[in-house]
Amino acid sequence: MGIQDRYRITGMDCASCAQKIDTAVRRIAGVEDVSVSVSAGTMTVQRGDAADPADPIQTIVTKLGYGIAPLVGRSAPSEPAHPHNDQGDGHHDHDASCGGHSHDHGSHDHDHAPGHELATPAVPAKAAPPLDLHGHDAGEDDGAWWQSKKARLTLTAGAAIVVAFIVAQFFPDVRQIAFAVAMLVGLVPIARRAFMAARYGTPFSIEMLMTIAAVGAVLIGAGEEAAMVVFLFLIGELLEGVAARRARSSIRGLATLLPETARVEEAGGTREIPAAELTLGSIIQIRPGDRIAADGLIIEGESAIDEAPVTGESVPKRKGVGDTVFAGTINADGVIRVEVTAVASDNTIARIVRLVEEAQESKAPTERFIDRFSRWYTPAVLVVGALVAVGPPLVVGASWSEWIYKGLAILLIGCPCALVISTPAAIAAGLAAGARQGLLMKGGAVLETLASINRVAFDKTGTLTLGRPVVSDIIGYGRSEVEVIALAASLETGSNHPLARAILGKATDMAAPTIAAEAIAAVAGKGMTGKVGADALLLGSAAAAAEQTTLTAEQDSAIAALSGEGKSVSVLLVNGAIVGIVAMRDGPRADAKQGLAALAALDVSPIMLTGDNARAAKAVGGDLGIEVRAELLPQDKQRIIRELQAGGAKVAKVGDGINDAPALAAADVGIAMGGGTDVALETADAAILNNNVGDVARLIRLARRTMTNIHQNIVIALGLKAVFLVTTIVGITGLWPAILADTGATVLVTINALTLLVVKKA
Repeated sequence: MGIQDRYRITGMDCASCAQKIDTAVRRIAGVEDVSVSVSAGTMTVQRGDAADPADPIQTIVTKLGYGIAPLVGRSAPSEPAHPHNDQGDGHHDHDASCGGHSHDHGSHDHDHAPGHELATPAVPAKAAPPLDLHGHDAGEDDGAWWQSKKARLTLTAGAAIVVAFIVAQFFPDVRQIAFAVAMLVGLVPIARRAFMAARYGTPFSIEMLMTIAAVGAVLIGAGEEAAMVVFLFLIGELLEGVAARRARSSIRGLATLLPETARVEEAGGTREIPAAELTLGSIIQIRPGDRIAADGLIIEGESAIDEAPVTGESVPKRKGVGDTVFAGTINADGVIRVEVTAVASDNTIARIVRLVEEAQESKAPTERFIDRFSRWYTPAVLVVGALVAVGPPLVVGASWSEWIYKGLAILLIGCPCALVISTPAAIAAGLAAGARQGLLMKGGAVLETLASINRVAFDKTGTLTLGRPVVSDIIGYGRSEVEVIALAASLETGSNHPLARAILGKATDMAAPTIAAEAIAAVAGKGMTGKVGADALLLGSAAAAAEQTTLTAEQDSAIAALSGEGKSVSVLLVNGAIVGIVAMRDGPRADAKQGLAALAALDVSPIMLTGDNARAAKAVGGDLGIEVRAELLPQDKQRIIRELQAGGAKVAKVGDGINDAPALAAADVGIAMGGGTDVALETADAAILNNNVGDVARLIRLARRTMTNIHQNIVIALGLKAVFLVTTIVGITGLWPAILADTGATVLVTINALTLLVVKKA
């Protein structure tokens, strides 16, 4: 099975950094695979069981000039999982149109299958200080950018050029020497990095091209330009570092949302302890205005919870006993007591950070293509530069100094950094932007696929609908609606059955008076019976009611009409006479119609695939204006998705992340929504934490924005190189403008990628 290790790498800020580390570590005996992410600042190494116990990885990475520290403990990885959920079908859509209901009090609580557990991310150890070979010092990811070694080196190189200029004014004879010395101030660290990279398998690094160009420029008497080129290169690297740090902090900044302390209840009182010391089952007290310190379950109290930091939802949600809360969210207005359900290293925010970092390590198809392209592109640039330098002088007797100068400029123009970073920078920013809005994607490949989605298949129950019945209609015969619901609620008091909860909830909403019923009993197949004073009550199916009394034509018609709309109908009798009808249904979510309209605006066609009966499904579909396929088995849903794909559609499947495994596996992208935090984070290719239908369109829109950004970045990177290549060959531009074709383009594509972090409201 092998061994998998994860490391935090500090000091990486460009694609060439990652490539050098990747190449060096792959050369170590026993290493089977390496994945390095500039965006996340992490490296994952897969090694065989016979890996070198001396662990040369940290030594080699440190010699390359980067900080490295284990991120998680070494472990034997599990067998690779399918990107989609592969559990059995653990959930079925229920027929919402059954007449009446029969249930025992408290006997209908169902245990839900838990989601897979995430590996617990360890707190990263502090990186050991690297040898002073590299501007990317280990501590650079922390603190202000101007305090980094790279910033100090850039300022020193700039000051050296100023000194050389002053010396040249007073002593013209030593002009070239002065600028050569100024150039060496900045070049020596670059050259040391170049030769160390070459030693560990990357001879054609950007530092090597830079070193050759700068030294060659001095040798042909262009010392001033050589010094300026090195200075501009250092400025470009400094800006790359700032941009890379900004991208990384967009996700790691989530960790700062957690409070440092929590008020935990102990021995009848409360005391404040570090939030990291909370254990499973601890009871914490959250006051108005406090940030919630851990994932948990409310056991007492009610309050509005601001979940914007985790889910992106701007409107606080009202939550009470039995509801879950996320770490990092804000308690708005009431004191609540919460039972901790996840320790600090395994709470929602820790999981999101880990998930996004792992997603950033996985390369998208476009990124893999660019990586392969760059491996032969850089050596080709060296060959072209050499041909430009020596070809014209040898063939037509042109000036050696002029064409060597142009050949050196081409080396700078041809550096692949901007091209290589164009894709991962945009993908990392897209993944980060999504996570900040509660939209999670497991890697660049998922993001690329999402951008091409044109059909979305939805589950019904809990996805397009509330997933629980609500009272939709109350009809009274000789009694008011409030009286009917109050009497019905008197028979349901204490029951956990979904239909009972619907009636009790409606009674609360209508402020119906509380009526105490006695001798409450469930009659199998018929409903609930009881007594209120001297009156005998029955709340049951139309068939049960018909056994005790004759229904009028009007009542028969009303029941038939409600049943025809896919509603569950219960009839209330008092002393054998019908006094009311209560209809319930699993109605559409409030946001469903708007969410489907948002998909239509993106030219994405939705379809509902459900195991529910056709009558109930078509009632919901008619309300939402969506194509419906009902009474489907899991294999039927899979077949329909295959048929859509055979017709040329790119299909996303949206569900609760637990059921319909064949359909989720068959779809191009599986999206979990409404299945609980564990499931949402673990089972599908993408997850929507906010449980909002409209977020499906937001997810696709973000993916399309990211792909547009990638295409823009590639055009910028290649376009600038093409322009400067032509102007250099014809003699319009020289060495120092040529460096802009690389460092300038790199900075531009990184800044362009960071625009994805700006959340665009729908």
